[in-house]
Amino acid sequence: MKKVTFAEFGGPDVLHLTDAEEPHAGPGRIRIAVRAAGVNPVDWRIREGQVLGAHPVELPAGVGLDAAGVVDEVGAGVEGVEAGDHVFGEGSSTYAEFAVLSAWARIPEGLTFEEAAGYPSVVETALRVLREVGVRAGQTLLVSGASGGVGSAVLQIARERGITVIGTAGAANQDYLRGLGALATTYGEGWADRVRRLGPVDAALDLAGSGVLRELVALTGDPRKVISIADLGAPEFGVRFSGVPGSMPDALAEAAALIARGRLRIPVEKAYPLAEAAAAHIDSRAGHTRGRRVMVV
Repeated sequence: MKKVTFAEFGGPDVLHLTDAEEPHAGPGRIRIAVRAAGVNPVDWRIREGQVLGAHPVELPAGVGLDAAGVVDEVGAGVEGVEAGDHVFGEGSSTYAEFAVLSAWARIPEGLTFEEAAGYPSVVETALRVLREVGVRAGQTLLVSGASGGVGSAVLQIARERGITVIGTAGAANQDYLRGLGALATTYGEGWADRVRRLGPVDAALDLAGSGVLRELVALTGDPRKVISIADLGAPEFGVRFSGVPGSMPDALAEAAALIARGRLRIPVEKAYPLAEAAAAHIDSRAGHTRGRRVMVV
């Protein structure tokens, strides 16, 4: 089978499309014929060799955590799923023609494989940081870097929970944020003052790692009210860096329920073939994403 791998840490040029042995579903796992794989910032962070305790790497390594596809192997002890089912979920080395998943759910009706592949890590992260930051109905949450996958999910889940959201993004994504129910403003010079004019902030999330933690702490008045998923220097500001995943099965179940009710939809901005994994990482690292980027097989 074809699989994207890297044998050393480094830039996107270390990624190669290689021939590899097919993986197989062990106990408690399923294997899918991959139709699409989510492109997440954690993918290129791992490839660069950033120290991420939740994702230890042994080289050479595959790439990718999220995928959607068709079940073709069911491991021992697995119930409720069979060959031919269309599922999305989390596994390892998902930039490949076949991948083993450790958590999965059926793809909600009306969702394509490409769309479904963009949800697992994004929704788990959104649910986790909303829980960790402690924001409640009636309060206001500031989201820095709100137009990407996690931001798109946070805005919609927060709206469902009665939380007001102020989102920052580039000028081209202002209408997109408003369409998701956020009060929108641009980043760049004077952004913190623009946020203040929109109202007081109870809590804040840093989703882009763009060097704004000092301002987020000032806007909330307390570093304990700020969570970052993108700035490894967060502890220097007294801010918690959130990088340890919660329950993926629970996240997938909530995502499926929200999607089925029409309360969550994350668009796919661009899809890439496996041979263009390096380009996908370059684009993901550059930011300015509206929704999700995915690999297609």
